[in-house]
Amino acid sequence: MMMYEILVCDDDKDIVDAIEIYLMQDGYHVLKAYDGLEALAILKSRQVHLLIIDIMMPKLDGIRATLKIRETLSIPIIILSAKSEDNDKILGLNIGADDYITKPFNPLELTARVKSQLRRYTMLGSMVEPKTQVYQTGGLMVDDDKKEVTVDGEPVKMTPLEYNILLFLVQNAGKVFSINQIYEQIWNEEAVAADNTVAVHIRHIREKIEINAKEPRYLKVVWGIGYKIEKLM
Repeated sequence: MMMYEILVCDDDKDIVDAIEIYLMQDGYHVLKAYDGLEALAILKSRQVHLLIIDIMMPKLDGIRATLKIRETLSIPIIILSAKSEDNDKILGLNIGADDYITKPFNPLELTARVKSQLRRYTMLGSMVEPKTQVYQTGGLMVDDDKKEVTVDGEPVKMTPLEYNILLFLVQNAGKVFSINQIYEQIWNEEAVAADNTVAVHIRHIREKIEINAKEPRYLKVVWGIGYKIEKLM
């Protein structure tokens, strides 16, 4: 069984130690950092499979650290946030974080989200040879063999979560899905209450694949219902 390395970054050492205990009980190896600069240094020297990072930290906060990390790495990133940091949480999702946990958090929820993100990330890097699966609508192409997205032949860099959302919609081009349907399909859990998570990721995907995000060609909103990928020739 593969030993996953998870980096936990928070300036509150008690929180880092608590998360380490929860994750070690599930068989993960935990690396610890206490500000964004320390996290970046560890990411340069170690193969990290997932990052859990707090927003409010000295030296380099979680938002700026995430922005820096996304320049070179596509590992899953889970943001830790207090309820008072909702705007920062949404900003974190906008710049490439995959999920968030609100403090105080339930240990079972934390480990479940870690497992979900690692499963998604592992599937993207799987070496199992699948059937040839290339989906195209207009100039948008999703090659699920290579896990690549291109628009008019130009590569588009996606986080694992963004890729899975786009793949699901492209596989079902022309069909409209509600926020709850998308959430349940991608997160593999019941959507208890609709929140901003799906909308933020949809907006981020649109900014990457559309020439003009305000007048999208591919990823359309169907007001009052949900989202769809337009079926184009």
